[in-house]
Amino acid sequence: MEDASAAAIIDARGILTGWSEGARRLTGYPAHEALGRAARDLLAEAVPPEAMSARSGTVMVRHRDGYLVGLRVRACAVTGPDGEASGYVITAASPGPGETSLAGRAFQQASMSMSVFDVKQRYLRLNDVACHVMGVSEETLLGRHFPETVEEAEHSRGFNWHLRHVVETGRPLRYESYTGAPALNREHAWVTEMWPVRDADGELVGTALAAFDSTEQYWARQRLALLNEAAAAIGTTLDVVRTAEELIGVVVPRFADFASVDLFDWVLGADEAPAASAEEITLRRVAHGSVTEGTPEAAVHVGEVDVYPSFSPIARAMREGRAIISQAGEPAFMRWVAERNSRAPEGRPYRMGVHSMMAVPLRARGTTLGVAVAVRVAQPDDYADDDAVFAEELASRAAVCVDNARRFARERTTALALQHSLLPRGLPGQAAVQVAHRYLPSGSAAGIGGDWFDVIPLSGSRVALVVGDVVGHGIPSTATMGRLVTAVRTLADVDLPPDELLTHLDDLVTHLASDDQGDEVAELGATCLYAVYDPVVRRLNLAAAGHPAPALVLPDGSTRLIPMSAGPPLGVGGLPFEATELQLPEGSVVALYTDGLIEDRDRDVDHATDELCRALTVPTDSLDALCDTVLKAVLPEEPGDDVALLLARTRALGADQVATWDVVPDPAEVAATRQAATDQLTAWGLDETAFVTELVVSELVTNAIRYGAPPIQLRLIRDRTLICEVSDGSSTSPHLRRAHQDDEGGRGLLLVAQLTQRWGSRQTTRGKTIWCEQSLTPLF
Repeated sequence: MEDASAAAIIDARGILTGWSEGARRLTGYPAHEALGRAARDLLAEAVPPEAMSARSGTVMVRHRDGYLVGLRVRACAVTGPDGEASGYVITAASPGPGETSLAGRAFQQASMSMSVFDVKQRYLRLNDVACHVMGVSEETLLGRHFPETVEEAEHSRGFNWHLRHVVETGRPLRYESYTGAPALNREHAWVTEMWPVRDADGELVGTALAAFDSTEQYWARQRLALLNEAAAAIGTTLDVVRTAEELIGVVVPRFADFASVDLFDWVLGADEAPAASAEEITLRRVAHGSVTEGTPEAAVHVGEVDVYPSFSPIARAMREGRAIISQAGEPAFMRWVAERNSRAPEGRPYRMGVHSMMAVPLRARGTTLGVAVAVRVAQPDDYADDDAVFAEELASRAAVCVDNARRFARERTTALALQHSLLPRGLPGQAAVQVAHRYLPSGSAAGIGGDWFDVIPLSGSRVALVVGDVVGHGIPSTATMGRLVTAVRTLADVDLPPDELLTHLDDLVTHLASDDQGDEVAELGATCLYAVYDPVVRRLNLAAAGHPAPALVLPDGSTRLIPMSAGPPLGVGGLPFEATELQLPEGSVVALYTDGLIEDRDRDVDHATDELCRALTVPTDSLDALCDTVLKAVLPEEPGDDVALLLARTRALGADQVATWDVVPDPAEVAATRQAATDQLTAWGLDETAFVTELVVSELVTNAIRYGAPPIQLRLIRDRTLICEVSDGSSTSPHLRRAHQDDEGGRGLLLVAQLTQRWGSRQTTRGKTIWCEQSLTPLF
């Protein structure tokens, strides 16, 4: 009875009459304290009936120190001379591999860690998995207080608090934690179920627990959460570099201690992907990050180009189109680290702990854009296959965002180049107005819009001022804008009044929309404002199609919006446009603009318009400076739409620059009219133009008398060119033709066309006007 199996003798009255050393070691009672006592005094709970009948089973004994001890016991009856049982020999041992009951074996062989504690958090029982986790045998822990068996740490205190909480409340609980254990070399995730244990009387006598190792599930949830976070964090802007930086922000430090993103140069430009090279791969570093401030591990700085040899994991990943994992000790890994150390030896101390890396290609829509690299230094776990699956999914999402940003940048560049090619680069020479302009393309994700402006010289020293806005963004809107710009210039050359010009333009937009079979009808909607200024009479005639009214600044400093009807937008069709006419003093400033200047979802239009009017009155040195002042005062820091601004300061031609004669419809008056024109040229000091002017006046006045209708008028205008105009009451326009040898007439307009810079005709309210221009610059 001196071995590890304890033995005791109980007489027929249940009094202990024998006590071994093994019994003392199990219960803590020496023989002199145990002998003579009732056996039931040592029991913590009644013996189960099935154990009584079978005379074997597990009983709970209260240790001398107060905690409970589970013992596997067996009873053997001792018979007297009469054959009756006079007592029992009891053998007992700690439950263990020798457990014979089904319940005991189930507890001992359970696949999760299971333990039993008394109400003072002392070990009563552990199964095999619990002993493996703790790294010691059950005998070493039995009876010991839990805090004595673990390191002093926050997670240990939390675990012990939950054990006490079950005892205090008498209720079960679930406890999730991410901690280590004495026998485990890295942290694990645990889901622990704790519940109170009660005796037959319902008294709480201990706490039992079962701990599940949920590390795989924990990391699966972490990866899923990281993917969800990446969906919201990556691609917030259509900027390639910013998107790469957002990817780094997601993976560091939760997935990697160091990460980098390298892209092909063509991804950062507007070019398409060239043919792939099978040898070395040249990439440009666009972003990297580290748990160490300053990213000292990086051998390549942001913006630098790096050449990846074919043996490198990066080149392999891009060739094979999948994630490549490399671990410390592998030849390719060690060769790669050695190459990094030789390139940037100052970062060697920070690379000494590198033990695992993963290279993941960034592929989108079948095209490889670059590579992302993740490295672990402080994190103890090497990258595994499930990490590669996660990294490929994350890289795929990031690559789509990078490709979207690349495509947006390329389309934006294309649209901007197309738009700039359509907008006037250098404003044409004219004397009617002094102009300044600004065009600000939108920086929003919607792309470049279809805003445009134009300054078109017209006959008679007049000038057309145009500003418009095509609905939508991107290349389709820019292409539509190009159609409208060409159409406006063509219609302006016909010299139509503003309201008629917009009517023809409205028809054009309607036809374009119908030609597109309804797919882009909305994209072909547009607004436009067309104004014509005549410096001779200082009159501004304008009409709008759904466009904001221009602002007017008078020489006295007062400012206001020009009252006019906005009219329907282009493309609505069937509705009229109304023209507005007003007289302007010389030196007035007319501000034409697109709605991006005053409209924004976060601004009040009326308030923005008031700011525009105030900004136009700010004293500046020039119209260019005034443009900058207006934009700075009215626009927010990041405009949500394109902005076009055109400022025109009016000029006037004085009476000494214009001469007018009413012509009697009699061929005999042609000579007198020609002489009057010659005298006026002499007064202006333009004798060198007299010969051509005499011929032009003769031809045009003669045609007006012969083929036109009264009243007939001749007007000469001395501007940058010498302009000759002959008006009559007939609306029939002449046309240029080549006369045959036997024709008596038909050569007049041909002669005019040959002798002058340009000529044309325009309809007026009273008939038509034939005009031509001569250069005032000597040819020799």
